[in-house]
Order: sequence, then structure tokens, then C-alpha cells
Amino acid sequence: MLTTRIPLEDELGDVLDKALQHAGLTADAAAVQAGVEVAKIRDAIDYRYDLTPGELRRLAGVLRLNEIGFCALAQEQYPLPEIGALPFCVWPLHMTHGIGVANAYVVGECGGSHGLLFDVGPSLAALTAVWPRSIKTVDAVFLTHVEAEHTGGLCDVVERFNVEAAYVPSAGQAPCGRPLGEGETRTIGDYEVTAFSTPGHSAAHNCYLVRASAAGAGSPLLISGDLIFAGSAGGGYFCQRQLRVHLRRVLESVPANTVIAPGHGPLTTVENELRYNPFVA
Repeated sequence: MLTTRIPLEDELGDVLDKALQHAGLTADAAAVQAGVEVAKIRDAIDYRYDLTPGELRRLAGVLRLNEIGFCALAQEQYPLPEIGALPFCVWPLHMTHGIGVANAYVVGECGGSHGLLFDVGPSLAALTAVWPRSIKTVDAVFLTHVEAEHTGGLCDVVERFNVEAAYVPSAGQAPCGRPLGEGETRTIGDYEVTAFSTPGHSAAHNCYLVRASAAGAGSPLLISGDLIFAGSAGGGYFCQRQLRVHLRRVLESVPANTVIAPGHGPLTTVENELRYNPFVA
């Protein structure tokens, strides 16, 4: 697996802001329930942290967050796991978009020249700038959701690599894309890709579980898009409730040793996020 160490997608302030939205609470209401000065909460959302350990624990209780992971974020010590062996190679492709970084992934045989592509980044130019030199052919493309930083170069990628099939969430629309819905599996070469329909961040969103067709050693891979990140979750811009339901459902539906490849931030594992992710209380 080729990867570089990259920072978490969200800091404490981001998680706190999302947690208030998930709980349907204002900063004032959370402050009253947790016995914390509202100014401290607002400062934290603006990345100025002055919350004591006791205040963090009380906020975690009010917002129904995993206290250990939430406090670890506050100390900039959120634990990341060692990534175990996979039965294939994964190339994480980190592309700048605005002030952040979006991830795409190539999955293929180690030493091979072709693979599957998950998300395509903001443009073909951004994608080719980080493209693995050994990969010459793309057998299929799978999109987690239709947002500019993840799908901006789809048709260009299809044309550039002469891709036979590009799959998108069945409830969504994207040029050059074919719909793929809950529980549907595509077997492409040596790989099985199964879709989980996970609306919440957007109205149409898929995660993909990737497994080697031949049973053998190694962990599965979950392409999670903007459902879950290491130490955080995506914003519930379409529906907060659905995002929470699908986050828990997906994590409990796949093996604990599954490696998570998120749309932003570093790789993690299902076991790690079940244990520490603030949104998996």
C-alpha cells in the first residue's frame, strides 16, 4: 500500500459544530445542559480551545459523543491504527481542493498495470498529477457521491482511460455514470465491489466494500466517501438522522478488521472507529 501521513479531516471545533447539528442543539442550549460557558463553546468552534477535561466530558455526555475519542481530539492525540495487510494494493490519491484535500483511490494487483478507481477528484488534471505511474488502465470507476471535489473529472477520466463502466449511487445523477444501489455487487476481474446506500451527507451517497474474489488472507476495504472519517463523520447536509443511522449500520455490517478509505483524511479501520470515533458513542 502506498500512502503518506496526512492530517485528520476534522479538528475538535469541526466535530463540536457537527455534534451540535446532529443533536439539534444550539451552542446556548448545550452550554446550559453541560454547565459550560457558551463563549467557550463558540471559541472552540472557531478553533480557540479553552475547555477543561471536565467540560469536555460533560459536553460529550450532552451531545452523546464517544468521550474517549472526543477528549483525544481535544489533546490532538486521536489514535490511528496500524493498517493491516490487504489482499491487493491501494493507492490513496490526495488532491488539493479549496483549503482542504480530497481523496480518490486506485485498487489493483500489486505490480499490475490496471485497477479500479474510486472517486476521481476535482479534475482530470488534479488526478493525473498524483496518478500512480504503474497503473495504465482503469477497469471501472465507482463514485461515492456527486460533489465537485469527488466527481469533477468523471467524463474526462472515462474518456482518458477508455473506461467501460462508471457507477454512481442509484438515487443520484452524473454524466457518464450507471446507477448502483444498496446490496448490488459488481465482480470485475479479481474484485467484488458491493454498494451500501448511505444517504445523509447528500441525498445520493454510496459506500463500497471491496474484496478479493478468491478467498484468502487480508482485510476488506471500505471506500466510505463522506460518511465517516478517522475521528469524525461527514456533515449531514441532506439528513442528520439518516447519516447517523447509516454510519452505525455500515460499521456493524462489515468485519472489524476492514480498512476504511475515506473521502478526506487518513486511512483507518472499522475497529478503531467503533472504539474511538466521537460519533459512534
